[in-house]
Amino acid sequence: QVQLVESGGGLVQAGGSLRLSCAVSGSIFSINIMGWYRQAPGKQRELVAAITSDGTTNYADFVKDRFTLSRDNAKKMVYLQMNSLKPEDTAVYYCNAVVRSRFGRLYDYWGQGTQVTVSS
Repeated sequence: QVQLVESGGGLVQAGGSLRLSCAVSGSIFSINIMGWYRQAPGKQRELVAAITSDGTTNYADFVKDRFTLSRDNAKKMVYLQMNSLKPEDTAVYYCNAVVRSRFGRLYDYWGQGTQVTVSS
């Protein structure tokens, strides 16, 4: 059983910062990609940022130069540092991990989501 546990969401004023963390646990051979998605009310879930096992990152255009994604492979954790937050960043943020089992198959796992609210 693989679990993703997120932390760090909350309420912040526009221009402020938050740091999201996600810990992966369970029967894992390796973690290929880790990342964060978000979903605002009435909108589809969208990619915020993702990082491969070798540290290559991919950011959505709307967070470039504001958000920084990093991962600690030894601790099986991924972090999203969010700076210069805007009210439009308000959403539920979901941690995602693409995990390889010891049998070589890939599986897609999600966290339960953490609310980020940015007030104007």
